[in-house]
Amino acid sequence: MNSRVLLSSLATATVLTTLALSLGACGRPPQRQAGPPEVGVVTLTAQTVPLKTELPGRTSPYAISEVRPQVSGIVLERLFTEGANVKKDQPLYRIDPAPYRAAVNQAKAQLANAVANLQTVKLKAERYADLVKIKAVSQQDYDDAKAADGQAEASVQQAQAALDSAEINLGYTDIRAPISGRIGRSTITQGALAGAAQTDALTTIQTLDPIYVDMNQSSAELLRLEHDIQLGKAQKGALSAKVNLLLEDGSTYPLEGKLEFTDVTVDPTSGSVTLRAVFPNPNGRLLPGMYVRAQITEAVVDNAVLAPQQGVVRDPKGDVSVMVVDAAGKAQTRDIEVGQAVGADWLVTKGLAAGDKLITEGQQKVQSGMAVRAVPAGSPPRAAPARAGQGSGRP
Repeated sequence: MNSRVLLSSLATATVLTTLALSLGACGRPPQRQAGPPEVGVVTLTAQTVPLKTELPGRTSPYAISEVRPQVSGIVLERLFTEGANVKKDQPLYRIDPAPYRAAVNQAKAQLANAVANLQTVKLKAERYADLVKIKAVSQQDYDDAKAADGQAEASVQQAQAALDSAEINLGYTDIRAPISGRIGRSTITQGALAGAAQTDALTTIQTLDPIYVDMNQSSAELLRLEHDIQLGKAQKGALSAKVNLLLEDGSTYPLEGKLEFTDVTVDPTSGSVTLRAVFPNPNGRLLPGMYVRAQITEAVVDNAVLAPQQGVVRDPKGDVSVMVVDAAGKAQTRDIEVGQAVGADWLVTKGLAAGDKLITEGQQKVQSGMAVRAVPAGSPPRAAPARAGQGSGRP
């Protein structure tokens, strides 16, 4: 009997609970539908954009000279400090001048002898010229005297040339700097024998202020740039381009350089051409052989459109697309073409124009053709609308 009463009570409670839930649901107003999804957009504008290219490069001396002796002899002195800056014509080494000074004195004596002999022969030729007219000497004697005079003049010239050569060799005993620059280590010491025909340089001088930076650019990129210039898509700016350097430690070199020339030959192994820029280097911070990255302005594009990279999608096939908000407030997918990166943007070559609203935030929430609520990119998100009855205190 007690079991029947218990079962009856449980059934009654279940019915009452179900009824209460049904009445509560009927009395609650329906939830309000959420609005269109919110997306952040950037309104594109036309602007003048310099096309900058960052290229790897290496520094090289503006001028380089390997110092070698031009005469042989014992090195008496080294007249410079290794690693110092030297001026053009500054003495670097002194070779024993004694044998070359003796050669100069010998050449002077030979010249004096030739001059004295010339005087005697010339006077004889002049006397014979008068005597042959009165038949006092034969024509043959006169001809011999005249020939001897010519030979004596040639001997004087030969002796003078020998003296000049001897004096030049004597001057070469002071080995001087052929250029100004920083001098390296010496490969010879005092007391060593230097040879005029030796292949090893005594030392090397490099001009480091200014200094060259040689860069390599792909020939394909160069052809593309020239094609754009011919079509009027860009203006050439390389001939007067300023060049900036990034050093190996990531710092920026404080002085600007200037592009000097572009090589006319393509390297067949790398498919690249060499560009050369010249940089001032008053403090010697740049040393030959340093790896650098050069930033150069190759061209300028007028009325260019830049698209933020976060709004550009590239599929596995390499096709590029974006989502824009059309005049009806709907998201639309649009295929575009882009060129090089300009900072955090892509240079758009086809598919977008000034005034287009590019979606850069919230693309994952929308599909093409869906109505959206466009707000400027970076705006704080809008609070979700409250449901009816929330916060009213009613059950």
